[in-house]
Amino acid sequence: MYQPPVGARDLFPLDVAQKRWIEERLQYVFHSWGYHRIITSTLERLDTLMAGGAVEPSTVIQVHDVDGVGLRPELTASIARAAVTRMAGVTRPQRLYYNANVFRRDDRGIQNQQQEFYQAGVELLGSGSVAADAETLLVLSDCLNNLQLESCYLVLGDAGLTRSLLSPFPNPLRDRIREAIATLDRITLETLPMSAELRDRALLLMDLRGQPGDVLQRVSRLDLDREQRAIVSNLKALIELLQGSGAATPALILDLSLVQLFDYYTGIVFEVVSATELGKRVLGQGGRYDKLLSLYHPQGEDCPGIGFVLNIEDLHQVLLPTGQLPSQTVASDRLIVPTDLKAYAAAFAHAQTLRQSGLRVEVELQGQNASAKDASAIREYAQQRRIAQIVWVSETGEPQSETVELPTGFVQKASSESSSKPSFK
Repeated sequence: MYQPPVGARDLFPLDVAQKRWIEERLQYVFHSWGYHRIITSTLERLDTLMAGGAVEPSTVIQVHDVDGVGLRPELTASIARAAVTRMAGVTRPQRLYYNANVFRRDDRGIQNQQQEFYQAGVELLGSGSVAADAETLLVLSDCLNNLQLESCYLVLGDAGLTRSLLSPFPNPLRDRIREAIATLDRITLETLPMSAELRDRALLLMDLRGQPGDVLQRVSRLDLDREQRAIVSNLKALIELLQGSGAATPALILDLSLVQLFDYYTGIVFEVVSATELGKRVLGQGGRYDKLLSLYHPQGEDCPGIGFVLNIEDLHQVLLPTGQLPSQTVASDRLIVPTDLKAYAAAFAHAQTLRQSGLRVEVELQGQNASAKDASAIREYAQQRRIAQIVWVSETGEPQSETVELPTGFVQKASSESSSKPSFK
């Protein structure tokens, strides 16, 4: 009885402290690049969520007593809607970031799967340049660096190029070939009914991954049209821009088999992958979506966009073994104890004075007199709570401080809200 619903979970104080540790370091990067936070509605119209084609209807948790409304399974569609309607007059490019929970049902029908997730990411709206692509990847790199995640690599593809390279295949087979390439299903590609020439082309597309220079050289040997050559040229320019930026970026793998199964992305697509002893884990993904915003614009006007999302739960799992995350909640700095029942007013007043100086302060609430037995219990409470100072306050407001002997090896840790980074206003 009284358990969370299936797919939901509670976050306890230590979970929250570790989650905030991650979020604050991401937020620092977003602010340092000039991005501003946006908060969109948790509830969205289903037609808004489905418009971009990036959301499977079966994954949306619908609100049963409100027709056509569901919980957001991702943020990009909501931000795109807000940007072209409520923020239409804002100077572009718009640099927006978010830090929010999303809700998503497992589309494979697996029971007891998590349905609430936490994400942080950015959307850069209004610029379709190679420089905008580079900025997005550099912001992502900064996030990984600020979390001190070193065993990561970036997988980069281009949805537009890969989609155009699939055009020679007959329509009845194209979706199956696309899915087989996306899932690296070589057996399907080898057994589909098509000519030997088309089969070789399909297998070539699936194998177009590796060092950027090698892959681009192999692609350049194909019979490309002018648009395809322009995309290849842009990829070369992007890679050169990243390499010449002087930034510490993850190892880059160019993978033109990185295909999404929906038509959401129009340009570069990418995933950031952690490779540790625990195995590989996709920490986030993103890409360019230059047609999405027009779906929400009243006049259907195009507006380029690009962004990425990082999955907080995946970051949490990768960071836990590193020892960086807080191992305990932050202890209070002082425990204020009134010497008798009449001293509570003075105790609360003294506690407030200490809080105004930036300290974390608790007031003892049991209402006991400070007899020898009670004083011993209070000291034991302070030790258990890792509070290094007890302040006894009399009815007249006179404080007397006492240092508490804490367990061996205990070090009062800085608050996760406090760091050497600038505070966020």
